[in-house]
Amino acid sequence: MGSSLGAVPKAAEKLRGLRRMKLVALGFLLGATVIFAATWAWENAGGPPWVGYVRAAAEAGMVGALADWFAVTALFRYPLGIRIPHTAIIPNRKDVLGDSLGEFVGVNFLSEQVVRDKLVRVDVSRRLGEWLSQPENAERVTQELATVVRGVVAVLRDEDVQAVFEQAVTKRIVAVPWGPPLGKLMERVLSDGTHRQLVDLLCDKAYDWVKENHEKFAGIVSERAPSWSPKFVDSIVADRIYGEVLSFAWLVKTDPDHPMRQALDRFLITFAADMQHDPAMMDRAERVKKQVLEHREVQNVIGSAWANVKRLLLDAAEDPSSELRRRVREGLLSLGRRLTHEDALRNKVDGWVQGAAAYIVVNYRDEITTLITETIDRWDAEETSRKIELQVGRDLQFIRINGTVVGALAGLAIYTIAHLFA
Repeated sequence: MGSSLGAVPKAAEKLRGLRRMKLVALGFLLGATVIFAATWAWENAGGPPWVGYVRAAAEAGMVGALADWFAVTALFRYPLGIRIPHTAIIPNRKDVLGDSLGEFVGVNFLSEQVVRDKLVRVDVSRRLGEWLSQPENAERVTQELATVVRGVVAVLRDEDVQAVFEQAVTKRIVAVPWGPPLGKLMERVLSDGTHRQLVDLLCDKAYDWVKENHEKFAGIVSERAPSWSPKFVDSIVADRIYGEVLSFAWLVKTDPDHPMRQALDRFLITFAADMQHDPAMMDRAERVKKQVLEHREVQNVIGSAWANVKRLLLDAAEDPSSELRRRVREGLLSLGRRLTHEDALRNKVDGWVQGAAAYIVVNYRDEITTLITETIDRWDAEETSRKIELQVGRDLQFIRINGTVVGALAGLAIYTIAHLFA
């Protein structure tokens, strides 16, 4: 809206300039006509010899002015409304001119070599790096990206996104067997010994639990003991069992090579292999997967996944101090500094930009030039003529002025030479 309103004063200013220059050119023609009439009358009345020179210059100036007026006018309309052949060139040949303009732009501006040479001279990556390395510019880009995110999220329909999410994620999870991937993952973890930290944690927790639950051991022994067994005997047995269990838990906790730990390692290795190769174990893993995915809480998480992601995105986009915006801003600043100082990255980015631009002009050059030709084809012939005249007509009036001046000088020269050799 603002650009279209701004174009109206510019068009009016150009129209005033065109009319002003037409009056100036007409003034030259009228001036030559007045001078010719005055000198012609004076010469016929017996004026001095030099009057003939002025009369010849004015006469030739009139001819030059009229000839150039005809030439300029014939570009845009029929001179004096008379349908002279090969006049009103622009209205009559608008479509041909549009095709020629489109072809000219395609050949001279949309060729791959021209685009690549221009991008090399522009040095896009360096300029982009210098611009992005300024904090205010990085903040501006971050704000624009946040606006884009808000706009995209607002446009998307929740049910459509949720359907895509379920199609892309949930069904893919269901389609992929869990057994072999989990078995391979477990196998790598066991081979690296990464699981030992978890085993240490479990042993520590087991020892702490035994240490803190002496009374539970005593209670269990008391419940399981025969009714005829004296209480002090039950207490002695409970203390002995508790001590053995506590000692066993301590040895497992402190000895990395304890047989219990080795047995656990062998079990895990066997379990990882069964997950990959044992059909029964693999089938059991699939049943577990199905039970997990069909669980109500899991279904609730899947159903609300997009709503949660949407809320997080909107909150992060709205809050200038959010972690997401802060990381985006820092990433842009880092990218700007790298583009400014790292030749390898700059060359890579320049290659991407040139390749993308070359791909567009090679594959879509015809569509781009068609935009020019089809736009001109849709224009009204008279309207096209007025638009072009408004843009270049002011400069064309100088042709009329120059024609008057050059014609007068040529007429004077011819008249002088004729008299010198008479």
